[in-house]
Amino acid sequence: MDAVAKIEQLGRAAQHDLCAACGADASRKRDEMDRWIYPVAMSDGKRVRLLKILQTNVCEKNCYYCANRAGRDVERISFGPEELAGVFDQMHRANLIDGLFLSSGVCAGSDRSMDRMIACVELIRQRYAFPGYVHLKLLPRASEAHVERAMQIADRVSVNLEAPNADRLAAIAPVKDFDSLAQPLHTVKRLRDASGDRLARAGQTTQFVVGAAGEADREILSTTAGLYRDVGLSRAYFSAFQPIPGTPLDGLPPTPTWREHRLYQSDWLLRFYGFTFDDLVFDAAGNLPREADPKQIYARAHPECYPVEVNRASREELLRVPGLGPRSVTRLVQWRCQGALRDLADLKKAGAVAERAAPYVLLDGKQPPHQLKLWEEWPE
Repeated sequence: MDAVAKIEQLGRAAQHDLCAACGADASRKRDEMDRWIYPVAMSDGKRVRLLKILQTNVCEKNCYYCANRAGRDVERISFGPEELAGVFDQMHRANLIDGLFLSSGVCAGSDRSMDRMIACVELIRQRYAFPGYVHLKLLPRASEAHVERAMQIADRVSVNLEAPNADRLAAIAPVKDFDSLAQPLHTVKRLRDASGDRLARAGQTTQFVVGAAGEADREILSTTAGLYRDVGLSRAYFSAFQPIPGTPLDGLPPTPTWREHRLYQSDWLLRFYGFTFDDLVFDAAGNLPREADPKQIYARAHPECYPVEVNRASREELLRVPGLGPRSVTRLVQWRCQGALRDLADLKKAGAVAERAAPYVLLDGKQPPHQLKLWEEWPE
């Protein structure tokens, strides 16, 4: 099989490993050679085009949700380190891509598979002198030596936990052990602290398959908040479960995309808005309500905190107002020093969603006119 065909098949095989949030499939692009390329926003706002690919789709694991699971009837192919590094260099020189997201099936053990992935990235860095962005997946039971080397040559590393706890993981991946799967996350934290964050400078991430194991949103977000606290996680990705033909979970219903969306909204509250896990509001089943976004649900559950006077409230209080985000709050705090903010137009000018904020704010002592929506529009 030639390299073009391998790129196409192993690129498609990597589509369930997320490197872009909520709607990653919609942002995926094909170049003229029919290869998968993902535009991804970096923490500094810059967008880069990543070749997202598996080194091999041969895998000895039998995860029930996975298209590449052992025993599934699918053509198995692999790239050798030199072959994949050479193809990457050609695509980079042709200005098709800016970086690499490399994962792999587990073949002949995690150590052997990590050896091949690391060898590929070493060639890209050393032989082809590529200075750009590389995201390298850490495989289950990766040794500390492999983790450290991966952190030396990659900008970001990640471990897919897939489920929020051991019981849920056992239901969808019985050959995986949750504690050993999570251990590399702690190793990355320790090595980054010891290096002054010079290793894996863009940090580490994880991913959850949403809905496959019957878990509630409360479980996922509790684990996510703990990872932010305990291992310095940079971010979490949430992938709405979609049943794959020929897998044990083929008969389960797909997880609706709105649930994935609500998890991402809650994750943003944890990362950028000063919310804690205890601030999140769940329904009786432990899930995020569909009818409104998590910040609106919080505001409705805490009427004692509103309305907020925009001209006097702290930044922390303003960030809890629906419709206000970090950028618009920064502008409003700056502008109110120059004179009182008195109109919804001031919120709009700052970049806020003024109609959403109106029920929860005062502008120079007056509450602006507003109409509460009972149900947030969201497609099926």
